[in-house]
Amino acid sequence: MAHHREPDGEQLDPRLTAVELLDVIRPTVAVAWFVAYAGHALHRWPNRERLRSGDVAYAEAFTHELRRFYPFAPFIGGRAVKTLTWNGDRIPKHAMVLLDLWGQNHDAELWGDPYTLRPERFLGHDIGAYELVPQGGGDPHTNHRCPGEPFSIGIVRTLAGRLATLDYDVPEQDLSISLRRVPARPKSGFILVPRPS
Repeated sequence: MAHHREPDGEQLDPRLTAVELLDVIRPTVAVAWFVAYAGHALHRWPNRERLRSGDVAYAEAFTHELRRFYPFAPFIGGRAVKTLTWNGDRIPKHAMVLLDLWGQNHDAELWGDPYTLRPERFLGHDIGAYELVPQGGGDPHTNHRCPGEPFSIGIVRTLAGRLATLDYDVPEQDLSISLRRVPARPKSGFILVPRPS
């Protein structure tokens, strides 16, 4: 990999360069997966008319519901930076801690009817930092949450609305989604065939 040189001749630290590159790649991959999920959702739970209308609030709610309902990753992991106690359990420094994204985003106590895609649940609803956690939880500056999340949301919101306006057929394909694959996705991706205009 070629290293970028700063104007004074200093190279960027390779680890910092890798982190910055991943911060660009992760939201891009998330967008591609969530657009495939948008196609899957529009095929399985037709929401096209409302998205076609250009209702930005509904498009954003649809995007949040995609992110809640579909498993970009079933879980994420991190290491405890210090010894701490959480809900009465001691977690030693450097212990691996897993955040069950799928479980959190499908908890019936939080979401009521969690296995039904209902974008309306996000209309007029402020989302807490630890409530909807498809890309991590908390504040992206201090916690394990993707700093590219707002960009992913904006792009998916726009592309889901655009997808809803297209006229296409969905050929026979395997649209099952395995939680054993990380990131998870429909087995066939999501194949659509545009209809001639």
